[in-house]
Amino acid sequence: MRAEAQNYSDSIKQALDLLRRFLDWDRALRRLDELNARVEDPKLWDNPKAAQVVMTERRRLDGAITATRAIEIELSDTSELIEMAEAEGDEEMAVEGVAVLRALAKRAETDKVAALLAGEADNNDTYIEVNSGAGGTESQDWASMLQRMYQRWAEKHGYKVEVIDFHSGEQAGIKSATMLIKGPQAYGWAKTESGVHRLVRISPYDSAARRHTSFASVWVYPQIDDDIDIDIKESDLKIDTYRASGAGGQHINTTDSAVRITHMPTGVVVACQNERSQHKNKATAMNMLKARLYERELAIREAAAADVEAGKSEIGWGHQIRSYVLQPYQLVKDLRTGVTSTSPSDVLDGDLDPFMAAALSQRVTGDSVDVEDVD
Repeated sequence: MRAEAQNYSDSIKQALDLLRRFLDWDRALRRLDELNARVEDPKLWDNPKAAQVVMTERRRLDGAITATRAIEIELSDTSELIEMAEAEGDEEMAVEGVAVLRALAKRAETDKVAALLAGEADNNDTYIEVNSGAGGTESQDWASMLQRMYQRWAEKHGYKVEVIDFHSGEQAGIKSATMLIKGPQAYGWAKTESGVHRLVRISPYDSAARRHTSFASVWVYPQIDDDIDIDIKESDLKIDTYRASGAGGQHINTTDSAVRITHMPTGVVVACQNERSQHKNKATAMNMLKARLYERELAIREAAAADVEAGKSEIGWGHQIRSYVLQPYQLVKDLRTGVTSTSPSDVLDGDLDPFMAAALSQRVTGDSVDVEDVD
């Protein structure tokens, strides 16, 4: 088989292998049989809520298995077609077969990512929190660039963005900001973005035009459903009120409407200032706190707690998950997966899906990649 066709074929097989590993193929087939049997039981709908859970799991599992089998069959048929065309010297048919494999590789990648977004909270809306690191104006400007990057990414997916909390920098940029991204699988897509992000560029704030390195951290956690019960004791909370600092109208600097809640046992801190009412801000902050505590529990269950804690231990050198170099060359490099882009402008404009998809895949395979950071 010609090299181009072989490359597409290898890519498809890798995606299929990952899908099978993620689904735990034999277990998935047995589970689907069990779910089909339950659906046939007329007593299932005696409890509509439980029935809906069964139907949702069945639909997801059946879709993933059907899609995997369909790709396997089409890969086999198309590969045979190309080999036959090459044996008979039919160039037109061979080219057509390669085009089919190209489209199939793209479909396999899409289906792979869709299957990977099947975690407990993956379909939920998500909070994305950005904090500047040490370095004053430089890191605060970098934090504002990251906030814009995630807003643009959300818009590309058709998601709605709400700014929940916002603290401006002294001269430019932001000290911190928290956004609520609303849309299907928002948390599933964004969850691997938690960590420290590093920027290298010629500083626009340096009159000597020297190259600067800046750091900012990103924290991602899901908005939780009402069905999920998170027990929080009032005695464990420290609640502070203060005057909001972002844009928002005349009331913004005249009333102590903003609310900050600290969960003393864990040290988790959340804040909200986007509403005029202190009561509404407190309610939103409580929802954020529940989401943060739930995300901690998810991380523990996924055996990722150690990595997560290491990722947020310090906003500085040695802890970054991704580097963005704007000068003297153009490169974005993920230090977990090795995925790169030579167009930082596109990445900073929200082109993040390749990085997110690779990180999601890595969570399934567990494969570590030895990646050197860029200078």
